[in-house]
Amino acid sequence: MKDETLLHEIRQHEIDGTLHWFDMDRRGFLQLLGGGLVICVAGARAVAQESGRAFREHELPRDLAAWLHIGEDGRITGFTGKVELGQNIRTSLAQQIAEELRVPIASVTMLMGDTAHVPFDMGTFGSRTTPTMAPQLRAAAATARQVLVQMAADRWKEDPKLLTVAGGRVTNPRTKHTLTYGELTRGTKLVETIAADPPDNVDPGYQFVGKPLTKVNGREIVTGKHLYPADISRPGMLYGMVVRPSGFEAKLSKLDSKAAEKLAGVQVVRDGDFVGVVAPDLALAKHALGAINAEWKIPDQPSNKTLFDYLMKNLDATQMSDEHLVGSVENAMPIADIKVDHTYTVQYIAHAPLEPRAAVAEWNGDHLTVWTGTQRPFGVRDQLADAFRLDPSHVRVLMPDMGSGYGGKHQGDAAIEAARLAKAAGKPVRVVWTREEEFTWAYFRPAGIITVNSGVQRDGTLVAWDFQNYNSGPAAMITPYDVPNQRIQYHPAKSPLRQGSYRGLAATANHFARESHMDAIAHELQMDPLEFRIKNLKDERLRAVFEAAAERFGWSKQKPSAERAFGLAGGIEKGGRVATFVEIATDPSTKGFRLLRVVEAFECGRVVNPNGLENQIMGAIIQGLGGALFEQVKFADGKILNASFNEYRVPRFADVPQIEIIIIDRKDQPSAGAGETPIVGIAPAIANAVFAASGVRPYNLPIGG
Repeated sequence: MKDETLLHEIRQHEIDGTLHWFDMDRRGFLQLLGGGLVICVAGARAVAQESGRAFREHELPRDLAAWLHIGEDGRITGFTGKVELGQNIRTSLAQQIAEELRVPIASVTMLMGDTAHVPFDMGTFGSRTTPTMAPQLRAAAATARQVLVQMAADRWKEDPKLLTVAGGRVTNPRTKHTLTYGELTRGTKLVETIAADPPDNVDPGYQFVGKPLTKVNGREIVTGKHLYPADISRPGMLYGMVVRPSGFEAKLSKLDSKAAEKLAGVQVVRDGDFVGVVAPDLALAKHALGAINAEWKIPDQPSNKTLFDYLMKNLDATQMSDEHLVGSVENAMPIADIKVDHTYTVQYIAHAPLEPRAAVAEWNGDHLTVWTGTQRPFGVRDQLADAFRLDPSHVRVLMPDMGSGYGGKHQGDAAIEAARLAKAAGKPVRVVWTREEEFTWAYFRPAGIITVNSGVQRDGTLVAWDFQNYNSGPAAMITPYDVPNQRIQYHPAKSPLRQGSYRGLAATANHFARESHMDAIAHELQMDPLEFRIKNLKDERLRAVFEAAAERFGWSKQKPSAERAFGLAGGIEKGGRVATFVEIATDPSTKGFRLLRVVEAFECGRVVNPNGLENQIMGAIIQGLGGALFEQVKFADGKILNASFNEYRVPRFADVPQIEIIIIDRKDQPSAGAGETPIVGIAPAIANAVFAASGVRPYNLPIGG
């Protein structure tokens, strides 16, 4: 990915604002690992950029290039700043290492998201793990294999080309002698630096890559052995809670904490407008919090009712806009036979992760250690360093595999709160947000307005495309269809709510608008919507997913009726291609509908783990149902009005239709990420089915059901 493209991508993951403002060196690394072989990779330029040094002013860790360790017992450890939040990259990255070292996958352990012991990394977002980290680890493992073979050849005084590798052993076929990796590395601490560009494609003879492996730590997950961030406990740990303002941007005007301070074992902590309590147990901490009387001044703020007018009237020229121009829309539009203009809107929605934000903080002098759930361990490390005026080397962040993020855990809000309370208490402190705090004080997927003006000839040829996005973001804004005249622009606005990254960024909003509009044009032409898309499509890979999904769905055979209707949508994002077809059942008496069936075809290059990929696609479709049908953050006067699962509707088991997934494995293409793109087709496909059933097109998300 080019510098400017990657920078553009990174900026879309930035989060507006922060909640609070407050007035291992190499020897340790080797001591931690013990004896063994350390392989270091002088990574290719693109990978180095992924680590963040091209765009951030972070210092490079001394052990930036340390990706792999082979212990005396033959155990192999891979190091990465990427983190596991349910997407199963712990397995897929281990597959890459096992493949190149020719060892069982059970021999490989991934050390992830520990800022003291893994290479610096910007974070786990943007579907970047598979296309960037997997080749990096594969290159490291391939180099390790070469070094081990050379070590055996030196010991046996044999030509290394004659030796073979399998099962964690190097074998001399001529003498039948074998040496395990552990026997080769025993008693040595070797550092090897190599210069190698990650390979673009994998060996077609691979044994693990492309196989449907189950989650490597699945047993720990289902048996409850695994400790999530909210489960972490430290000796002498206290429980912390924070006094939340009564509204956004509120200022503390009066505080009475005397009653709380009288409770045995309770300590009240105040730092500016930050007020919190710590107690020996959670129940006492809650009691103390309730005993505090705080008064706040809240400034006037907009609400849902005025949201879209507010955004249009409050464009923000200080933020990065985006523009894509091809040909001349002004010249092409007048000659179009048919013109179609519509406006689409999407609401703020919440991430609603299974595990709310959680952190445990522990101070040791001026060194801080924090266990927390985040997609950006190094980003949180830097936040903590800034908040407490520490050198980043004095802050260690550990990220236990956490209970989902969906783009919503880029910030270290809970980590900062736990650290502030722990600093005052002089003991470790755990902070776990309540569900209400999660719905209120986390950030949201941006709301937005999208206008689309298009021109088309009567034979179905698109000639002009004008697409204007206000606030929701530029991701996947460029049309995949062949239009000779395009004007596509993104206009940032001043958001009344804290907003930021979400699964797929704005790709869900932009696909909803574009694919709904494509359907509207096909209707004006009285043309089959699939035929219309194919006619204006040159991307053969996108055409292939449309055709695969259509065949499985039986699109050409489906006949809509008063009780049944059908819709489709598709697109390209993050190097993946997706096509989604849906069937709905309608109820004329209530004018409601029910989703019956989803067929989705997805192609993301060479498939690493079909089992994990299918789970990602399935999860994306189901999560996408929420944004399509129900989810909407309601707010007024600086307050969230639906901050609970009782009031904020997410998909339930009863909402899940029959889902059929088609995975197209393109072994001739590099592997792309799959965490986001499968979500983009479901909302417009449902909207198009609703129009087919009712003749009324949904222009706003959520649609309702």
